[in-house]
Amino acid sequence: MAMPHSGVFSAARDPLNNLILPRDLSGLGEFDIKASVPSPTTNVLCASMTKEELTPIVYSEWPRGNGTAMNVTNFPEGFDIPAWPEWLNRTAVDDLFEFGEKYGRRPPTFPKLPKEFNTVVNTTGWFADSVYLLATTEKGNYTMCSMRSSLTTKCSTRYHASFSGGEMTALCDDGENELAYGNSYTNATDGVLVKDWQSVATEWIKSLSLGAGITDGKASSARMLTQLIPSSQALDPSLPSIAEALAVLSGCTLIESSTDSPFIHFWNYSTTVNTLEEPQPQQFPAMLRTQDYASGGTQQWQGIFYVILALTFATNVFCFVYFMIRHGLVTDFIEPQNLFSLSLNSPPSHALDGACGGGPAGDQLIMNWHIKMDEDRDHFYIENGEGPAIKRRKTRPLDFEMDTSPVLKTYTKLSSRHSSIL
Repeated sequence: MAMPHSGVFSAARDPLNNLILPRDLSGLGEFDIKASVPSPTTNVLCASMTKEELTPIVYSEWPRGNGTAMNVTNFPEGFDIPAWPEWLNRTAVDDLFEFGEKYGRRPPTFPKLPKEFNTVVNTTGWFADSVYLLATTEKGNYTMCSMRSSLTTKCSTRYHASFSGGEMTALCDDGENELAYGNSYTNATDGVLVKDWQSVATEWIKSLSLGAGITDGKASSARMLTQLIPSSQALDPSLPSIAEALAVLSGCTLIESSTDSPFIHFWNYSTTVNTLEEPQPQQFPAMLRTQDYASGGTQQWQGIFYVILALTFATNVFCFVYFMIRHGLVTDFIEPQNLFSLSLNSPPSHALDGACGGGPAGDQLIMNWHIKMDEDRDHFYIENGEGPAIKRRKTRPLDFEMDTSPVLKTYTKLSSRHSSIL
């Protein structure tokens, strides 16, 4: 199982690359990066074994083990286990797991046979590049699994980020994937084992209590794994196997291990320095696609806005056709300066009897008015229309009498004492 290189996530947010993040554009922007970098992988191999087949690699079954209880505090240290360069006992699965001098890999040594629904592990060994797990099913069947990690050159890393979240994917085994790491570095070897991953996997195994079977701990994670052991030669299509479950569970170790790791498969710094005192930037080939704005909806419910856009478009078309047919300038009579002139040059109306100086009130406020034209003199004026108090009454002639305004006394009082105000 391959995982994306988590360093691409950090590179996308590094100020040196000056990428505009979705949050910088109020959630409208997004970007997609395809990086030509190596991808970490985990390989899990499991095989069903009998008690007799496990005897060469289970210490409690050795004559020197004598069936005694294990001291879990320091196993395998302090036990009479042959040291390197002894290749230990041969097993029936040497060629399957590549054990022995022929492959340069020593088999593991488990402390005991675990009870039902329990697992024991081996995470130590001379020049070890793998960790091993031994599980027992409810029926007492045994399964041994090996886990190791390597770098593959057949994949590239894709990182897509938007306001709703991000997604990282390892793109592998695609014949059209031009950004596969092997295409950028044709001399890179695929599947080189990463021996240091064993240290990370050891801590991961401890966190899941997969080694609790040495004390018959019956950890919940061990019980789940033992229930996924196939009961026949055929795999159940509705359930993952124990190998698939271990690969998924260990995927987090690949992400953690690739954080702040190089984007190439070799160490391109001084061979006398194993670590850098200060982080150094590193370049890698990539393809970047960005979106700085959204011209359409990003959520399904936003489709309702297309109705508003359609109505706005139809309104614009109507206005365009109207002004094409009736083109020219149009006077807006309700502009303040135009309305003021019309009011001064219009004859008085009975509709506003008693409103001079104090303004209209009551039914006078709902009276409608019309702008009309005296065609003989080309004169515009305002005339009242129908209202609740007046039915099509014409304006008075110039020799008319108006009702007394209710503010007349106030006007007279102010004008006699403070004429300068008026």
